[in-house]
Amino acid sequence: MGILQTKLSDKLKEALKAVMPIIGIVLLLSFSIAPIPPSILLLFLFGAVLLVVGMMFFTLGAELSMTPMGEKIGTKMAKIPHISLILFLCFTLGFVITVSEPDLQVLAEQVPAIPNHILILAVAGGVGLFLVVAMLRMLFSRALAVLLFLFYSIVFILTYFIPQDFITVAFDSGGVTTGPMTVPFIMALGIGFAAVRSDRHAEEDSFGLVALCSVGPILAVLLLGLLYHPEDTGYIPEKIPEIRNSVELWRCFAGGFPKYIREIALSLLPITVFFAVFQVVSLRLNKRTLCKILIGIFYTYLGFVFNWGKCGLYAGR
Repeated sequence: MGILQTKLSDKLKEALKAVMPIIGIVLLLSFSIAPIPPSILLLFLFGAVLLVVGMMFFTLGAELSMTPMGEKIGTKMAKIPHISLILFLCFTLGFVITVSEPDLQVLAEQVPAIPNHILILAVAGGVGLFLVVAMLRMLFSRALAVLLFLFYSIVFILTYFIPQDFITVAFDSGGVTTGPMTVPFIMALGIGFAAVRSDRHAEEDSFGLVALCSVGPILAVLLLGLLYHPEDTGYIPEKIPEIRNSVELWRCFAGGFPKYIREIALSLLPITVFFAVFQVVSLRLNKRTLCKILIGIFYTYLGFVFNWGKCGLYAGR
């Protein structure tokens, strides 16, 4: 417990260093050239506090769970003799880790032209497919630059057939692969996969996974644009409520917590179930390591729940 408390303290300092400059800039602007209503300022400050707490728990949770999970699963997968099974597991992993990404839920809400579940499944499928491509590149040691040039050429060609407003949605979807869940897991997966290889290019081939996986969502959403022919890709932001006192401020956030708690639990369920099955079938980690990962998953969950405070930062727009 003492080690966890020390790590929590370190992560709190990291979160403060990351958020305080943003808070300082917003406060400087709000009291000078860009005045904002008191309601928005209160939402922003309260949301910033929740965000700091959320980042503290999440970064510790990712360090304790997502990174070791990715490394151990990647190492175990590299020892599987059947390449078809490896590729199937890669696709499944890419799919479930993307579904677990909260940023994808936010993106889906902002694209009314396409049903939420269709967009989420398409983006997750794109990441899964290109994680397979990335693993094939590692297996056969192919040049990353050539693959990026090829796939982005296809992306730019497709943009000529998509409505202009929808192109931005497609490229924004690539940001899902730079989310807080996807990056540590995919990078750790690549490192674990490459660790089994003994050649001199193994280490450098473990990089570039995120770059390749970012192409998948862009292509997937562009193809959806061809199928759905969206005409209205804009989204109407929710009206920011007027906050007159501290009780109304708390109610503003508390009203969204129950829904957010359920959404985060459902988001983390696929990757948790996948890990549990992999643990029973193949990994068989010792109790100490397994407990550490489970604690990390719990911290990750807490971090995402407290990151509901991001809504307060969005009010600062």
